[in-house]
Amino acid sequence: MAIKGHKSETSQLDNTTIVFTTLCAGAIAGALAKTSIAPLDRTKINFQIGKSPYSTRKAFKFLRQTYKQEGFLALWRGNSATMARIVPYAAIQFTAHEQWKKILGVDATAEKKSPGKLFLSGSLAGVTSQSLTYPLDLARARMAVTKKTEYSNLRQVFVKTYREEGIRTFYRGYIPTIAGVIPYAGVSFFTYDTLKQFYKDKFHQNTTLYPFVSLLFGAIAGMLGQTSSYPLDIIRRRMQTDTEGKYPTIFATIKYMHRTEGLWRALYKGLSMNWIKGPIAVGISFATYDNIKESLLAIVLKERQKRLLPVDKSG
Repeated sequence: MAIKGHKSETSQLDNTTIVFTTLCAGAIAGALAKTSIAPLDRTKINFQIGKSPYSTRKAFKFLRQTYKQEGFLALWRGNSATMARIVPYAAIQFTAHEQWKKILGVDATAEKKSPGKLFLSGSLAGVTSQSLTYPLDLARARMAVTKKTEYSNLRQVFVKTYREEGIRTFYRGYIPTIAGVIPYAGVSFFTYDTLKQFYKDKFHQNTTLYPFVSLLFGAIAGMLGQTSSYPLDIIRRRMQTDTEGKYPTIFATIKYMHRTEGLWRALYKGLSMNWIKGPIAVGISFATYDNIKESLLAIVLKERQKRLLPVDKSG
């Protein structure tokens, strides 16, 4: 069934302006969302790559121990690498999503929106952003699971990894990452766009969503998207953080997890933590992006209209 669209004021703007505003809004949205859940993200990654069974009690124990042994700021260890990655990643992803929707004919100006093309535009946006920023994601994962003595900063991760493991290591785990980002980004963007359009059709056709509504729709989109791709997220994290050669390929990673932990338990380890942090992060990200983008576009439109108004030379 096709989803109805509506004309937008953004049709008055050139594509360069739209790209600039979406880049800015995406960067801010990504930074705010990731910083808000950084301690939970670090906890999840540690359980994803380890053999210890996950439980909520053990997750909070890890947070307490990290705080006691390394200090409060250690809970955000690796967040500098996260910011170095997430700012360009989110900026590229949101901008690519707008552009792919335009190319596929399912943007705000479209009268009808094919659900299949909406899903495809989200998936392509995820693949675009992930491909361009993948080495930063690997660096962030390594900083999150190591102590400061091993990697003191982002630069050291790149230098040490390059010297000891070679340049190909920077794309270790790339295939499961892309395989995972296709359903994740596709489901997330499709769900959010569909819920948003449904809400506008029912209640407020031509107005910006209230922040709480955007947050709720983003949370639902995040939960569905992350659940659909979680096993591949486990595999990529293990391949990214492997410095001992235990996980050279996807098949070898699956085989090792099956032998040492039990496959299904290992593939969904920490999922409940993702159901806490995922909806929070994605909800904040979508809500922030939408509201900042609309605010920036409104400012641009207002300034443009001022320039177009005739100058009153009387008196």
